[in-house]
Amino acid sequence: MEPGSGSGSGQGLGLDQGQPSFARFWAALDAVPVADDAEALYDPSTPGGRLRRENLSRYLAHVGTGADTLLVAEAPGWRGMTNTGIPFTSMRELGSLGFDTLEPPEPTAPWEASSRVVHAALQDWSGPLPVAWAIFPHHPFVAPDRLTNRTPRPAEVRAGAPVALALLEALRRSGPPGPAAPGAPDAPGAAARLGSADAFAAQLPRNSPRGRVSAEGDGAGARPVRVVAVGRKAQGALALAGIDAVAVRHPAQGGAAQFTEQVRALQRG
Repeated sequence: MEPGSGSGSGQGLGLDQGQPSFARFWAALDAVPVADDAEALYDPSTPGGRLRRENLSRYLAHVGTGADTLLVAEAPGWRGMTNTGIPFTSMRELGSLGFDTLEPPEPTAPWEASSRVVHAALQDWSGPLPVAWAIFPHHPFVAPDRLTNRTPRPAEVRAGAPVALALLEALRRSGPPGPAAPGAPDAPGAAARLGSADAFAAQLPRNSPRGRVSAEGDGAGARPVRVVAVGRKAQGALALAGIDAVAVRHPAQGGAAQFTEQVRALQRG
């Protein structure tokens, strides 16, 4: 199968150019430097980069309008986003997203455990789906093996921060102004134990900036978007980048059940 063929019509939508609200996001993404031990995922000069870029464009067109929650991971993994270009989406989920996607001709893996858990947890989500992203948008690996993952360096996190902020700003302006993103009422005295979904929800006060960033350009027409880190490493990376976010458990390494509970708590709030 040639690059550009996919699960649907396979016709490119050209959404890089067709979505002016995401223009700053694309410009910021293209400006992120990529070290020798990282793989540039959205380079328009390569077939794989163009494919991932098109898939990401279609993803943002599908879920980016009206979303009030931004889920932020640390970096793409070699089994999932590195293949498809879509956060928390491996080859297994690529054909069931509700919109046409392009399939890479030689994926490095057929599935990713975290992608499966995230999609399952969001299956019963009512209203606009959260948008997912990675604070460092390219694939960091342990050289010379590209089929590995490494933690992004502080400099890489700082370089990726403007992309996350540009995406946040685009989401805030992609739909009509509305009420604050859902959050649970303050619960003084509640045990803030990460393992409890109810206690986790108590960390999401309605009228607090915690988990909500006022991006540049705040004003009329913008609406609040909650920022949620997927895992403590992602939360630390966001903090390093100057973005305050509440954290949910990462679904990997035995965290699937807890992650699912906390995602449900996000919506209940």
